[in-house]
Formats: sequence, C-alpha cells, structure tokens
Amino acid sequence: MNRLALLTLALVLPVHAATEADVIVYGSTPGGFCAAIAAAREGASVILLEPTAHVGGVNTGGLCFSDSNQTVRSTVLGLFEEWHQCIENDYQQRGVELPYRVSEKDHTHWTYEPHVAARVTKAMLDEAGVRVLARRVLMRAVKEGARLTRLVTNAGEFAAKVFIDASYEGDLMAAAGVSWTIGREGRGEYGESLAGKQYPKARMAISGLDDSGRPLPLITTGDAGPEVEGDKNVMVYSFRLCVTRDPANRVPFPQPMNYDPARFELVRRYFAQEKRPHILWDLYPLPGGKFDANNGIGKQFSMGLVGACNGWSEADEAGRAVIWEAHKQYTLEFYHFLTTDPAVPEHLRKEMSELGLCRDEFPEYEHWSPQLYVREGRRMIGEHIVTQKDIVEQPEKPDAIVVSSFPIDSHDCQRVGTGEFVVNEGTIMPVRMAGRRHGYPFHIPYRAITPKASECSNLLVPVALSCTHVGISSIRVEPTWMILGQSAGIAAALSAKRGIAVQELSYPILRERLLAQKQVLDLPVLPDLPPGPPMSVSIDPKSLPGIVLDDSEAALKGAWSRSSNFKPHIGRGYLHDDRRADGLSEAVFRFRVPKAGNYDLRMAYSAHETRATRVPVIVETGGEKTRLLVDQTLPLPLGRHFRGIGSAALDAETDVVITVTNQDTDGFVIVDALQVVEAGKD
Repeated sequence: MNRLALLTLALVLPVHAATEADVIVYGSTPGGFCAAIAAAREGASVILLEPTAHVGGVNTGGLCFSDSNQTVRSTVLGLFEEWHQCIENDYQQRGVELPYRVSEKDHTHWTYEPHVAARVTKAMLDEAGVRVLARRVLMRAVKEGARLTRLVTNAGEFAAKVFIDASYEGDLMAAAGVSWTIGREGRGEYGESLAGKQYPKARMAISGLDDSGRPLPLITTGDAGPEVEGDKNVMVYSFRLCVTRDPANRVPFPQPMNYDPARFELVRRYFAQEKRPHILWDLYPLPGGKFDANNGIGKQFSMGLVGACNGWSEADEAGRAVIWEAHKQYTLEFYHFLTTDPAVPEHLRKEMSELGLCRDEFPEYEHWSPQLYVREGRRMIGEHIVTQKDIVEQPEKPDAIVVSSFPIDSHDCQRVGTGEFVVNEGTIMPVRMAGRRHGYPFHIPYRAITPKASECSNLLVPVALSCTHVGISSIRVEPTWMILGQSAGIAAALSAKRGIAVQELSYPILRERLLAQKQVLDLPVLPDLPPGPPMSVSIDPKSLPGIVLDDSEAALKGAWSRSSNFKPHIGRGYLHDDRRADGLSEAVFRFRVPKAGNYDLRMAYSAHETRATRVPVIVETGGEKTRLLVDQTLPLPLGRHFRGIGSAALDAETDVVITVTNQDTDGFVIVDALQVVEAGKD
C-alpha cells in the first residue's frame, strides 16, 4: 500500500470523542518517541500522536547505521544509549553476533535492521505506558491566549496540560502560531561564515544545458544567487533504503512508473568526463547481510533529489504525499538508469544490479521505506537561537539539556547549471576543527526548545527547534534529537505536574531529573584542544616553526581547484585535484634547508572520508629520491596543524624538491602546506 492510499485511509477513519492526557506528543520521530517515554517515566499520562501509519521516523524507517560518531561518545547517553542497548540485547537473546562495530577509539557505530528497531521501539513505548495513536493528522490547534488547549485531528480532539511538537516539520508549532523560519540565513544575519552559499564540490566541466539552451533535468537553477545571501532552500531529502545482495532475501526493485532516459543526460555527461567513476550510493553494512543505502554527501549525483524537498514542510498531507512519491520514483528511475544505461561503466551496472530490497523488511509497504529522510524543516524562532557561534565559540550554556558534538554537516541545497559548468551548492562538509575528526562538544540550551512566552506557554519543540540553518546542520542527527526529545519529555511532565508555563520551569529542578534519567550535561574537559574560535582561523604560515611551504608557493602542473571550505587551513586556502587520479596534477615545492641533516616532513590537509588514502609525495635532494604515501583520511593530531608523513636526509648544497601528485589515487588529493623541521625539534 503506498503512502497516498494510507493517507486516504487515515482521513476517513471515524472521529472519536475528545481525549485528555497530561502530555501530548505530536510526531513519533526518534525525538518524539523518546519524549513520550521520558514524560511517562516522570509519572505523566502520555499520548503519542502520529499523522502517518509509521512509528519511529527514520530510526525505524531505514536509518540503520547510527550517527553515534560524536567527538565525545561518552556524552551521548540517556535514552539514545538505552534504545541501542535494547537493540543489542534483542540480538544477543537470539544468539546473533553483536550488531555494532567500533571504527575508532570512543566512536561506536551501532548497526541494526529496521524491523528490530521497530520491535524495540514498540516494546519501550508499551513498557512506559504510552498510548500510541497513529494516523492522527493535525487539522487545527486551539489556543486560549498564549495557552494551547487542544488539537483537532482527522480522528478526534486531544487536550493536554503540555504539548510537545516532535515532528520533523514543526507542524504543531506552526499551527499554534509560534514564529518560525525555513531555508538559509545570509552570512551577515548572525555573523556565520558557513551561512549563505557554499561550494565545497568542484565544478564539473560539463554543460548543464540541452541543445536548445534550456536547463537539463536535475538542474535546479542557472544562478545560485549572491554567495553571502540566504534563500528558502533546504538541504536535500532522500530515502534510507534497506537493501541486500542475498538471493534468498532479495526482492527486485520495482520498475519506475514513467522512466525517461533523457532525465539522466546530466549524469551521462558526468560519467563521460569522470576519470575514476564510482558507485553513487553510500552503502553501510548491516546485520543479516543487508546494507543501509544513503545519499552520498561527497558525491555529485546520488539518491537525493536536489531541490524537490522545498515546500514539503509547508504542504498539507496530500501535498506531502505527492512529494514523497516524486522522491520514490526518482530513486527507482535512478536505480534503473544505473543498472541499464550503457553510459554507466559495466562494473558499476553489475554492482548495482546485484542489490535488491529486503523481503523481511517493510512488507506492508512492498519492502520500501515508508519514511522520507527529512533532514531539515521549519525552525522555530524561540527564546534562544543556536548559531555557528554557539557551536564553535561559545559552547557553554547555563541551561544545558544536551551535549552534542556532531560536525556542522549540510547536504546539497541546489544544483547550478550553465553552458560551461555544473556544480552542486549547499553542502557543508563535516568540518574538522583543530585536528579533530568531528566537531567540538557544545551545549544546546533549554531556551532553544521553548517558544517565546508571549506566543505559547505550554509547548516544547525539540526537533524543529530554534536555530539557524548552520545550527541545524550539526543538530539534525538522531542521537541529538533523541536526547532533545527526552529532555522535552521530562520538562513537559514537570511543567504539567506543577501547572506552570514551560518557560517558568526551574532549571535546577529540570537538571536534577535529566541526570536521574542518565543524561550527561557537563561539557568534557579537553585540555589538548587549543583555545579560540577554530573555524574562523586561517593560520599564518609565518607563525609556524621550521620551513613552512604553503600551497601558494607550489609550481602547479595539470588541473587544480582552490577551496577554503574546511577550516582551519594554512594561508588563504588549499588545493584539491577534483578526485581525477589521472597522474597529471602535480604540486612542486622547491627550497633549501639551512644545513644538511635529517629532517621530519609534515603535511597539512583537511581529513575526510572522501580523501585519498595513498597520496604520493616524492622528495628529491642530492640525487636521492624518497617516495612517501600519505593517507589523508586520517585526522591530524589533536591541537596540531600538521601530521608527520616521514623523514629524509636533506642536502643543504642543492635544492630540495618535493612533489605531490595524484597518480593512482583513490580520492581527493589535498595540498594545503608542508612543514620541514629538523629531526627531534618542534
């Protein structure tokens, strides 16, 4: 049964009499079901209303590779930790190997299957005594002054002392007359360097126009607008599909309804100029021989239908059903293209054609995920607006309800095409700060989930909370939303019990109950991190010891692109090779050391999973040649701007030549700076 059919069924259900509870949560997203459980554990009667037939949001709808890779894993506890431990117990009790893997110190990536996540979610809601009512579509919110009194849905009215809007879209907040915004701010509005337009991806040297000069399909605009200004675009949506190569469990992808090969002419042109073509979906391994298929943030083309999600939050349920179906059909068409079109390299066609949907997942939806991955919707304008400054410069707050540390990470917002180039705009790559692979830990304050008191006194908004687009780019992951939901549930129960406005709740009382429900609220002490606002810093090469060779000093051969998106960086930016791996791009540094001897060689680069793992660095001096290989996916040491890549005996009588190339590399080659220091000296 498709989403539109389920919606139609929801709209004709009989209307029941008004129902009351201490706390009503609207939206069974991960933030929503955690809010409901937390409020119930505080002794409140709780009703969880869900407008669709699906409970659990993306956590039970295909997102099965947990975004638990925060900088400080020990701060991500509470119901997030408990929910995953319950999933782990489910597997253990059935004698199945533990469903998580540890990829690096203190970063646990839980993996699980959707049906297991759904089973655990239902069990936890049942145990807490939460009454879950699906297919309750909000029609109207009724207020008396600043107080929300009841919700009118397609299937009854619901009254409560305190309400929680846990929808991805901020539906209840908007219906209650609370101020909100959507889209992206300009850089000057809150002084955010990552606001406005962002171009971390290289321009593709292909035309985005057809023979008549009209934009090709999949192009959203010919002019992205001024870089410093904002717009109403939100980051791309997609599905998180559960797929498999296991013939015993594999169900073929459905055929798209109206496949038109001309829709993918732009992707054909991409493959024609791409030197090292690769699969265009990210596949994360899961238990049961399955994969979580995700939109690839580093890829020019992937599962996300760029631009098609605009208007989703503002649309009614019928309008959303149309947008949902458009995303499904695009995904099916793209899969069909990748498995059948001769423009796609044969090995990729074969690799993709081996994938199918899982027979034992989502049978009531023909094995397709019922949940569109809504990465960003409306955002409340509340008592405090979380901005880039709160994340990287002023992380400590007196009314903390979450410690988060996910990097600022936005997907594409638009695809720009002209007769000369095509470029995806809007991605903010996971920013590495001071050598950390992930972001700094920072507080989210209680004031960020409370509306202005004059607008609504008994509503909390933990998902569509008060923040900028840059802020939501860090906050938007499920671990943070789950803990925000838990905090909102506790605050709602306390406010309902005391009969006070949510804005009047005493923080010491709230903090005591948050800690009692096993949350972590104190920022960790990280003495090895340098002070100051790391994301706003461009490091002056002259301020560093030894011989520092900035990329601006290199003699360049072949094609290089310049960027400054990843910070901090040495000088005004850095070079990258657009992942061509053709051996034609070289950056050649020439210098002399003050005296002959052994020297340590170090390299500055922005670590990321899209970087090359074997970057050739050739050192020539005195007729001798040393070849080094650098893995640029590895993070730099904490508090350091360079990572050691090797050592060499250097001759003071002749030039030293260091060449960085992209010969036979497997990702982006980054050239930021080199540092040469006498061995044993810093």
